[in-house]
Amino acid sequence: MSDVNKVVLAYSGGLDTSVILKWLREVYDCQVVTFTADLGQGEELEPARAKAEALGVHEIYIEDLREEFVRDFVFPMFRANTLYEGEYLLGTSIARPLIAKRLVEIANSTGADAVSHGATGKGNDQVRFELGAYALKPGIRIISPWREWDLNSRERLMAYAETHGIAVERALGSRPPYSMDANLLHISYEGGMLEDPWLEPPADMWLWTVPPERAPDQPTYVELTFRNGDPVAVDGEHMSPATVLATLNRIGGANGIGRLDMVENRYVGMKNRGCYETPGGSIVQRAHRAMESITLDREVGHLKDELMPRYAKLIYNGYWWSPERKMLQGMIDASQAVVNGVVRLKLFKGNVLVVGRKSDDTLFDESLATFEDDSGAYDQADAEGFIKLNALRLRIAASRGRRLL
Repeated sequence: MSDVNKVVLAYSGGLDTSVILKWLREVYDCQVVTFTADLGQGEELEPARAKAEALGVHEIYIEDLREEFVRDFVFPMFRANTLYEGEYLLGTSIARPLIAKRLVEIANSTGADAVSHGATGKGNDQVRFELGAYALKPGIRIISPWREWDLNSRERLMAYAETHGIAVERALGSRPPYSMDANLLHISYEGGMLEDPWLEPPADMWLWTVPPERAPDQPTYVELTFRNGDPVAVDGEHMSPATVLATLNRIGGANGIGRLDMVENRYVGMKNRGCYETPGGSIVQRAHRAMESITLDREVGHLKDELMPRYAKLIYNGYWWSPERKMLQGMIDASQAVVNGVVRLKLFKGNVLVVGRKSDDTLFDESLATFEDDSGAYDQADAEGFIKLNALRLRIAASRGRRLL
């Protein structure tokens, strides 16, 4: 395996990737470059640098990608009102194409001929990382240790770490009750006790949101300003994309917003139970639909809704860098030029209620919608011909004896 000279490893500093770092050197006899991304997971990342240095790594990349993550990945996805299988806001899925992009860019700049990741051979992330890497650099070598080694249990990983002098916190020596993944959009929980879909998640699992029943007894009002389909201000204060999302995470979490417990269909074929907290994202998604409700043409909005499940599946399955996703994104983005204005929301015990919306680009015409005297703006008698024309095919079929019941 000496044909690999240098590999860029997506490195967290935890047990798995620390073992992978040593394993790559041992098995492939190569240099290792570590890359650690700050996507807003809320953890101190400098310990990852210290661990990499202790393992003899000389090329260490630790990067703050929060603004790029929200601006170039999360917000474009939200312009489509994206939900996977009607519920999931794709917090893990949307982070992977950015990590894949930086792995390839660092490989190019350091002269590495391979990249590596710590995703297991049973999950979706291996697909997302690798589809992204191949799309951006077709000839890249990808090393997936979980598909190659025999260290397929935590006990074996721990034993390997001890044998090779890899520092591991002893407090982490026992298996956690579930695995977690966090970024600025969400935090996810899966595995362990959650593998039984009948069991309710423990109350102390949730880290970002208060239980809805313990949220404040008075509602919280928040106004979200949109420009070209993206939220740009909270309560009139203009903010960067990452700051908008972080602010809404705090407000939403305090009101019990954004909890989800679902069983989803993984791309690799199995069903998986996942629990998610997406407070800020839940607020943005609801507000964005409200903004579109008064600014988008009816058929444009309906077409977006028809295409959204396909768009969501592309992201979930790892095809962010595909030509079909790019094509859909162009259409979605073109529709957002008029999605401008302010939405007022009422947050109360886990619920996000839209209570107001206004826009200079509104298509809502009170003179047409009113139940009062419309002064000739709409001739109700015209509806008779409209209905008869649309009923014509139904009447013809009925007259030919074609029964519907």
